Amino acid sequence: MRVLLFTGKGGVGKTTTAAATALHCADAGLRTIVLSTDPAHSLADAFGVELGDHPVEIVPGLSGQQLDTQARMEDAWAEIQAWLLEVFEWAGVAAIEAEELSVIPGLDEIFSLSDIKTYADSGEWDVVVVDCAPTAETLRLLSLPEILRWYMDRVFPMSRRINKVVSPILGRVAGIPTPGDEVFGSASRFYDRLDGVRDLLCDTARTSVRLVVNPEKLVVAEARRTHTYLSLFGYRVDAVVANRLLPEAVSDPWFQEWKARHAEHLASIEEGFAPVPVLKAELAPTELVGVEALRGFARDLYGEVDPAAVLHGGEPVEVVRRDGGFELTMELPFADRDDLELGRRGDELLIRVGGYRRAMVLPDSLRRHPVGAASLRDGRLRVTFVGDQASARPRPATDSSPGERRRGGERR
Repeated sequence: MRVLLFTGKGGVGKTTTAAATALHCADAGLRTIVLSTDPAHSLADAFGVELGDHPVEIVPGLSGQQLDTQARMEDAWAEIQAWLLEVFEWAGVAAIEAEELSVIPGLDEIFSLSDIKTYADSGEWDVVVVDCAPTAETLRLLSLPEILRWYMDRVFPMSRRINKVVSPILGRVAGIPTPGDEVFGSASRFYDRLDGVRDLLCDTARTSVRLVVNPEKLVVAEARRTHTYLSLFGYRVDAVVANRLLPEAVSDPWFQEWKARHAEHLASIEEGFAPVPVLKAELAPTELVGVEALRGFARDLYGEVDPAAVLHGGEPVEVVRRDGGFELTMELPFADRDDLELGRRGDELLIRVGGYRRAMVLPDSLRRHPVGAASLRDGRLRVTFVGDQASARPRPATDSSPGERRRGGERR
């Protein structure tokens, strides 16, 4: 069972690449479904067929679906939304505005994750291909399972206990609508729908992310950052698709400068993303719309390569025993030391790269060990854990509260 996620900067051809890959898998005899989680759906346009919120057969062995995440969210969010509407109306918010405020922006995207897991676990499909939203939305989408798990494991139980004590008082004194067990039950069911999603998406034997880029400076720069952030959250990029390269057959002098730039950017892609393989696709002479056009694109892109195979292995995060302690290694390709911050809080390792932060729950083998050192070199973050927490020298209270903090590999 394979899950292939395609993402990239808007307009680079990720939908075309995802559609062509799905078709190539189906032609190879694999039961394949291709899903679109991009709010601006264009998957149906790529195939030239009508797609909706339920799987539709495109060709034998291949079905497609454009997820109506808004409808799923409204269904699962009903109890919580009803309570929020009461709160907003109590606060004097107009009905229409309350309706809008009770639906959190971006929340609908979460439900596309549960659909991916449902199809992966159903046994009906060999390959699930996902046409993701552009990179910023995809990063937010893929970081949600871990963030939600953190809140549900820590904040949710405490909030429920406090609610049982405080709600009756607030209801009698202030008349504020307070959440009942049905609201907390809805939130719990909401979380349960995502249970196991992260395990699926971070299983490098089953799930891979493929970045689609054009040979342009801004596009390549964004893809590099995306690779870093995906690795931060434990997702494996197993291939980069360099799309819309000018063909060698184009010999008009007007294109010489473009061809030179393309060659320069392609070289930087191959060098920078190594050892991740780079698949190349030339600029098509016509629009790639329809089954036959997509088939031709897939043949040129993959050649003899199995599109459903794991094209680059390895684990984004590894823990090994080293010199009486342990070393945690995390791949952070293209990360800059100046953009990296580390901290330790209880059983969590706090990692911030640029604008993205991960509270990584440490495995049991590391929780009793204090951080000894950290370094970032050649795109790999190494954090050593030494001794035993019980035998570690006590630190001042001012240090232990926020945890150990480091920046750029040096203690801070």
